[in-house]
Amino acid sequence: MSEQMQKIVLASRPDGTPTQENFRLETGDIPTPGEGEILVKVHYMSLDPYMRGRMDDAKSYAQPVPVGGLMEGGSVGEVIASNSPDFKPGDYAFGMFGWATHGVAQAQMCRKVDPDQAPITTSLGVLGMPGFTGWFGLNEYGRPKKGETLVVAAATGPVGSMVGQLAKSMGLRAVGIAGGADKCALAKSEFGFDECLDHRAYDDAKSLRAALKEACPDGIDIYYENVGGKVLEAVMPLMNPHGRIPICGMIAWYNAGGLGAGAAEEALTAPKLWRTILVNFLSVNGFIISNHWKRFPEFLQEVAPQVADGRIAVKEDITEGLENAPQAFIDLLTGGNFGKAIVKVA
Repeated sequence: MSEQMQKIVLASRPDGTPTQENFRLETGDIPTPGEGEILVKVHYMSLDPYMRGRMDDAKSYAQPVPVGGLMEGGSVGEVIASNSPDFKPGDYAFGMFGWATHGVAQAQMCRKVDPDQAPITTSLGVLGMPGFTGWFGLNEYGRPKKGETLVVAAATGPVGSMVGQLAKSMGLRAVGIAGGADKCALAKSEFGFDECLDHRAYDDAKSLRAALKEACPDGIDIYYENVGGKVLEAVMPLMNPHGRIPICGMIAWYNAGGLGAGAAEEALTAPKLWRTILVNFLSVNGFIISNHWKRFPEFLQEVAPQVADGRIAVKEDITEGLENAPQAFIDLLTGGNFGKAIVKVA
């Protein structure tokens, strides 16, 4: 094909917080799909915290992006060529097409998206991996019960907002933590949280813990872990016996490497952390959502109708232009997004 495509590659590995210099915009030929593959013109791509880990050359559950390699990510767009009976030109597909205007992937690794059922952007957020992550972690490892108290940080993001809304629908008290007064107001007005605390208003874990204690007078039964950092330190002493902690992420530490800034100092608190888990009989479960895709149809069957009729609210933060993806991603890592971070490509 003579038409050109654009893509963003990893120019260099970041040292701490990523900068614009760690990314590079390149132009090249549009690829041709092989046997069983589809070619998609990307309309929207997702930005997610896990991508920060892919930029580091460190042992993890997935291979890092090589220097000079295409930045990894999920996106949705229109099929413009297909060598698979499962897709035809004009269909919409979600797949791991990366930070690019066009992408090729095996059809069996893609999911057909119906634009008449919901806006296609929802396949990147509330009806995609983030929403599924919130649903799965809460149900599988949170094991919520009516009357309990749940706390979740990054409460207005696609995972946290799903967790909070589902918890409320099950009869729990939902307390969110977010960065900024505007996000806290959104958590209560749009997503139905009972209370939301602005973590930026507290200098340390001790002061945040005091505010959490007031917001959670009966203690905390479920802490859905998205952030780590001072939020985790604030929450742990307030956990009730037999509490549950699904571990989804730890964005507060991502920019400082695998263990976070001050890892050596934090290691000194490990005995206290371990003792809290022991004497309170806590269940702490880490999970990677890519290991659980067989549950995705169940998630869609339960949640898609609630999105369609408005029982689950949706908030998206859309940046225009592939070239602006790096800055949008940098902002995401410091809480600059207001809802699910998406880049409009086409």
